[in-house]
Amino acid sequence: MTAQKTVTPSAEGIAEAIRSAENTDGEKRGKKRGLPPVHLWNPPFCGDLDMRIARDGTWFYLGTPIGRKELVKLFSSILKLEDGKHYLVTPVEKVGITVDDAPFVAVDFQVSGEGRDQVLTFTTQVEDQTVAGPENGIRVERHSETGEPSPYVHVRAGLEALIDRKSFYRLVDLGQDHDGWFGVWSGGEFFPIIPSKELDGL
Repeated sequence: MTAQKTVTPSAEGIAEAIRSAENTDGEKRGKKRGLPPVHLWNPPFCGDLDMRIARDGTWFYLGTPIGRKELVKLFSSILKLEDGKHYLVTPVEKVGITVDDAPFVAVDFQVSGEGRDQVLTFTTQVEDQTVAGPENGIRVERHSETGEPSPYVHVRAGLEALIDRKSFYRLVDLGQDHDGWFGVWSGGEFFPIIPSKELDGL
């Protein structure tokens, strides 16, 4: 078996690569860009990085929380989910990271409209916004032993946000019964939370 040289990725190198790509892309477009086109990048896998996203949305590098919010936002913009594993992707490298639960946390949401016309717009800890609806669903998992709910909303490209507790309580306040389920409407879609008959135990 031929030994393959292992390239050791670093957070600093990834940040520099994505800034360079953003500057180049921005010059081509002539203005400030949106999210990087991660879906178009297919670089070689360069190994796993000692980076972790905790369940509360805190990013860690080498065991230490990343304190610079702009750096966390930069890394979050190049997240990619492939075959159940999370990666940071630049035009030249792809590195694996650890995600304890979901890579984002929905820390707030806004409501417009009422009933079936209601629209819920969630904001994550890195200030991304996602409008719940047919393309961005809300789902609720319940712990097999305790029954405790863990609610999620889709953000983009398979990446989800865990809806924080205070926001989930607000969702419950907006809930309605529909076809035997208690849940919420958004974007013309009904998202079940719990069977109506079990509502008292929520």
